[in-house]
Amino acid sequence: MVIDKIKKLNNDEPSKKNTEAEDLLLGKWIKCESCKEILYMEDVHKNLSVCPNCGKHFRLSSRRRLEQVIDKGTFIETNTDLTTYDPLLFEGYTKKLDLLKQKTGINEAVRTGFGKINGIDVVIAVMDGNFLMGSMGCVVGEKITRAIEDAAKKKLPLVMFCVSGGARMQEGIISLMQMAKTSAALAKLDEARQLYISVLTDPTTGGVTASFAMLGDIILAEPDCLIGFAGPRVIEQTIRQKLPEGFQRSEFLLEHGFIDKIVERKDMKDTLYKILKLHQ
Repeated sequence: MVIDKIKKLNNDEPSKKNTEAEDLLLGKWIKCESCKEILYMEDVHKNLSVCPNCGKHFRLSSRRRLEQVIDKGTFIETNTDLTTYDPLLFEGYTKKLDLLKQKTGINEAVRTGFGKINGIDVVIAVMDGNFLMGSMGCVVGEKITRAIEDAAKKKLPLVMFCVSGGARMQEGIISLMQMAKTSAALAKLDEARQLYISVLTDPTTGGVTASFAMLGDIILAEPDCLIGFAGPRVIEQTIRQKLPEGFQRSEFLLEHGFIDKIVERKDMKDTLYKILKLHQ
């Protein structure tokens, strides 16, 4: 076990302890919350951020998601100039946004653009859980709406990767309005007879689930994702009943007909390609 190795190194000579033990402890290892195994981060990274021991899918940044799904050198990002403002003058909100922009290298919780999947042109939107847990504010809603409009105008299929804690509380009713706006845009995309593939990742919750995430012509999901509107604890406390095993997980939703297929990360690009090819 890794823990035993760390203890052994700490008992070794100082020079060795100061190098190898520090490497073990300082950011090079990660614990899988599913199987509790301590994993070397480089191994997890090479395995598409999937636990090699139990298959748990770790969360991805939008950058890595795009690298895994879009053909190299084909992604053209759109609407990078849109910037979030503070409509409610929410204390500390602007400062938090500035810090996140520096930390993540992105301006908001979604990236949109054009790209190719095995040579097929698509419009793609990828939400990023590293930016306020992918919460949906006015800019997120606007960028997604514009991506949908691009798909309708250019007559291209739309692929959207969803990860979110829901509507952004710091923007109040303005964030909730994005649910109607994105849904209305998708209705127009449907009228234009363009394909929309929604891919749900862990977690997809709140107002995002209640709007564009569940409106796909085809809805895919990664394994063992939390997908729902309110959280399981809130539901249990409201109805005062014990929820079924695995409630609000991908497998439960597939069994009950809410999603079409569970796709492992290693198969995601090929699965998207086959769906896109079929609908060309």
